[in-house]
Amino acid sequence: VSGGEAGAVTCTLTVMCGGNTETFTTLQPVLNAYAKQATLLGKHGQGQRCKMVNQICIAGILQGLSEALTLAEKASLDVALVVDTLKHGAAGSWQMENRAETMANDQFDFGFAINLMRKDLGICLDEAKRYQLQLPLTSQVDRDYQILQQHGLGHMDTSILIKANAIKSV
Repeated sequence: VSGGEAGAVTCTLTVMCGGNTETFTTLQPVLNAYAKQATLLGKHGQGQRCKMVNQICIAGILQGLSEALTLAEKASLDVALVVDTLKHGAAGSWQMENRAETMANDQFDFGFAINLMRKDLGICLDEAKRYQLQLPLTSQVDRDYQILQQHGLGHMDTSILIKANAIKSV
């Protein structure tokens, strides 16, 4: 499932399923009651693998957004104006729309916790090993989240990734 608490409240979750078609079809009305999208991705386990791909995408987007907002601030750009401009173009994303402002304002006490994301990224990295894949960005983000956890921030939203470089510089 993707979409977090807000998606659950507004019934806009994305559900990634694995299993047989008959069971999925039977459950479709239930899934549609709380999801905007429910997809059968194949056999048992394929929904979990899709969730792994989702988490890798989120990690990468948050890393890029963290770097971009840091540069915008250091370059004396109006961060709110930059975000308002970029969210309508190719750089726009759910993370930019819903987290950029809170990232710029140092608000991280809500949302999807680092502790949960590290669990997910660990699963992703383990799965990648099964295929002899290296995931350098995922590995770096996982290390940065580990540093944030070591500073007692594991309960904070994953968007606090923007603070990792400052902590590493100390």
